[in-house]
This record gives sequence, structure tokens and C-alpha cells, in this order.
Amino acid sequence: MNQKPVSKILVLDKSSVHNRTIKEFCDANGLVPLKARKSTVMAVLRTNIDLGGILYSDDFGDTPEETVQLALDIHAARPELPIFMRCDSQSSQTGLENKLDQIICATYLADGMEKLRDAINRYIFCVMYPNALLRGISEITTSVLTNQFQNLTVTVDTPYIVRDRVIFGELFSLIPLESAWCRGFMMLQAEATPLMAMANGRSAIPAQPTFREVNDLLGEITNLIWGAFKNRYIGDNQASLSRVVQVPIIVNHNHRYISFGSENPQLCFHLRLTDQVTGSCFSIYERFIFNLSWSPDDFMEIPQEVNQLIASGELELF
Repeated sequence: MNQKPVSKILVLDKSSVHNRTIKEFCDANGLVPLKARKSTVMAVLRTNIDLGGILYSDDFGDTPEETVQLALDIHAARPELPIFMRCDSQSSQTGLENKLDQIICATYLADGMEKLRDAINRYIFCVMYPNALLRGISEITTSVLTNQFQNLTVTVDTPYIVRDRVIFGELFSLIPLESAWCRGFMMLQAEATPLMAMANGRSAIPAQPTFREVNDLLGEITNLIWGAFKNRYIGDNQASLSRVVQVPIIVNHNHRYISFGSENPQLCFHLRLTDQVTGSCFSIYERFIFNLSWSPDDFMEIPQEVNQLIASGELELF
């Protein structure tokens, strides 16, 4: 029996010439293709349909400008979905790559499906993460940062897998994740100077914050995201206390390197925070490192109605 998982993928391509090629490619690579018309794309993406990615063409819009705008709208609606774009020529490939480099995961030419196969394996089938988890983490993180800093606009790039161990910025926070379906850590990484500006902006009397206040700010953000993650995905269903296996975490400050004792890939969210007044932008990187246990088959999202009843005391987890 073939144990390789399949993934539903949305095909946004008007070319009748390439329909058969795309169908054969999907059949050979564990993809279930679903087609949508241009007029129905956004309605489809607003549903709870479980997708693994999007096959997009460089002529899906009636004009190049519409093609670019549709891609931006699609990414804004479902930022967790990787977008793979088919180009008819090398020139159109280069032009659209420059305009959409922040959201397009890969481009490929119509006669070069091998590049698409490599991209599919890289972004979809390297490690399986439930779509509900990816979308939920983005929602939780965006909500926390928006509530903390109402003068900032928060955007989240397409989640991606990283294998490097390099630390971004001067600061990072770690907090354990313990459940029946995962064990590991959540980590936030940031540069110190923008965080100082954030801490300064929250004060009624502007003053240069100390490094301790900046540390407290990153710790507060981390704790709020962790608490919302716990309420939504873990509840009181903690991992068994009998699990005592640990691995050493190694930090090399000189090389800005951190190792969690595992070669497992890490799930990364690149958060872009933009000041609505000055337009200045800076980044926070959020990583989920499931280095001790990862069982996506056991993943389950706790309905939010249940969370509300638990918070009010009307319901208890048994």
C-alpha cells in the first residue's frame, strides 16, 4: 500500500493546452487537482477547504496587472498556501518573479515540470503540517501583535520549512510546547533596536527603554502567543509526565547559532511589522521546533466555543 500522503491543490490556469499536462503531473505526484474560475477564486478560498497549495499561471488575469493583483489577493486570503506559478516564457518568468518575489514560492516554464516537482517536494511533502494549525498560528500571532501595537500593521509570509540553525537578530525567546501530539519549543527571534522602538511606543511618557524592558516585551509577546496556542490546540491534554527524554540545546553566540539536538526541519513564520505613520518595517521570525515528538495524525483543534465555556467555568475538561 502506498503510504505517501496526498494533498489537494487549487489549479488556477485557463490554458486548455496545459490541462492534460497538469492533470498527469498531479496524478503522478500525489496531488488532487481542483479547478476554480477567476470569478469564484476568493469565495473558494474563504471556505474551509483543506488545500496544500496553488498552481497559478502568468496569464490567469486578463492583464498582467490583474494577474499580479489576483496573486496578492490570494496570498492575503490564505497566506499559509504556497503558490507555484507557470510561465509561458523566460521573460514573463523574470518579470513576474520581480513583482511577486515575496509570495511566489517557485516559478516554472510550461515545458519544465521537473522544477515544479522539486518545488512541490520542498514546500508540501517535506513534513506534514495540518492546514488548520498553520492558519491558526498565523491568526494567533497576528492577533497578539495587533492588540499589543495598534499603530503597526502585521503581515505574515507563507509559512516555510527551515533546516538552518542560524539565529536572526540579537534576541530570541524560547518556551516549551508539551502535548499528546507534539513536544518541542516555540521560538521568537528579533533585532533589538526595533523592539526598543516598540517598547518606547507603548509608554505614555516616551523614554529610552532599557534592555530589561525590551526582554520583558519579547517575553510578554511569547507568553501571550503560547497561551493562545495552548487554549486552541492543547487545553489540559498535556503530554504524559512520564516522558522525561530530553536533548541538549546548544547556543553559540559567536556564530549566532542554535541547535536543538535534532535534524528535524522547523516550521517558520516570517512576521513583517509596518509602522502605519512612518512606513518603516521590521521582522520577527517565529519558529516551531518539534524536536522531541511530532504526531500530526493525533492533532486536534479545540472548538472555540468549548474554550469560552471552560473560561467561564461552565465546562471542565475531563
